[in-house]
Amino acid sequence: MSKRTIVAMPGDGIGKVVLDEAIRVLDAAGFDAEYVHGDIGWEFWCTEGNPLPDRTLRLLEEHKIGLFGAITSKPKDKAAAELAPELRDKGFVYYSPIVSMRQRYDLDICMRPCKTFKGNPLNFIRRGFGNTIEEPEIDTMIFRQNTEGLYGGVEWTNPSDQVYDALMSHPKFKQNFEWCPRPELAVSTRIFTKKYTERIVRAAFEYAKSRGFDAVTVCEKPNVIRETSGMMLKIAQDLAKAEYPGIWVNNTNIDAQMMWLTKNPETYNVIVAGNMFGDIVSDGFAGLVGGLGFACSANIGPEIAVFEPTHGSAPKYADLNPSIVNPIAMILSACMMLDHIGEPEISNKIQKSVAEVIQEGKVKTYDMMKLPGKQDVIEKGAATTQQMADAVIAKIVK
Repeated sequence: MSKRTIVAMPGDGIGKVVLDEAIRVLDAAGFDAEYVHGDIGWEFWCTEGNPLPDRTLRLLEEHKIGLFGAITSKPKDKAAAELAPELRDKGFVYYSPIVSMRQRYDLDICMRPCKTFKGNPLNFIRRGFGNTIEEPEIDTMIFRQNTEGLYGGVEWTNPSDQVYDALMSHPKFKQNFEWCPRPELAVSTRIFTKKYTERIVRAAFEYAKSRGFDAVTVCEKPNVIRETSGMMLKIAQDLAKAEYPGIWVNNTNIDAQMMWLTKNPETYNVIVAGNMFGDIVSDGFAGLVGGLGFACSANIGPEIAVFEPTHGSAPKYADLNPSIVNPIAMILSACMMLDHIGEPEISNKIQKSVAEVIQEGKVKTYDMMKLPGKQDVIEKGAATTQQMADAVIAKIVK
């Protein structure tokens, strides 16, 4: 296979640290690639009024694959206040660059695996029959619709006459919100389309089929959010009947699902949900397998794909020297990239090495030691970010 070019977008805060370590691991595992830097993040919002510059978009359009670290996002008032003085009051509006990427390039299929690593001291445990202690083995892939729903960006504060009149045409809006003065009204929409709902549901079924799982769980709220959640459930049921007769559809409400996470999480292998509920349930499952330090993800579209850990930029850790954050989520995101581009052997080699380091238990970052995230954790035996990557590399090259 010819040498790949990967767009490396560190972003903000700890993204800059963990991406560098993931690339070191990729190099050690024999992945032959060139990395081109893509500008993205808060710095470019403040100095250019655009956190996702056109030059970075051109790189993604050319090379098709991106590795992304983390992003800082702030409410619109704070974002406006941090713009360079010469850019203020010129119509610049902050939008999350990762959300913008997803929508611009139809990165509609988000995959978020949550899998137990044996020996991880952060794994979920529960009491079983006879007061025994059980540690369920979790192997869950969450398919999150990435471009629609509550994150679609169709919102208004003090809506225009045209929007307000349209809202007032719905009897529920007129009944419940006519009393509200329009300047005090904020509206966010939740839009599902059949095309993209079917794409994410089909992706979930195909994954279940490839792994030999017999169920896909639709995690929504169709008993209350009848139109959008109802659409996803109906599409799943129709697909199961027409094309996937060996896979049945399990229907859970998001609120009940969050309770069941701590009762029987090992029974949910494939979950599909809309944007917001997929975000919520994936973080819930991540908490059962070690937290955000182990939470990786893929954003996949027809032509372009971007891979990222689901943790944020964690600015309180960004300036610690040496860094103490856990790089495993970023490393596992790189493994998802390898699987996507047809390099499963290298991906498996890295994942096996990560698993060995965790099970051996000699090298642990502060989160794995359940310590507060402060610089003194190194003195208490916690590994630095680089030391954790070094341990993984040592297993790869042994």
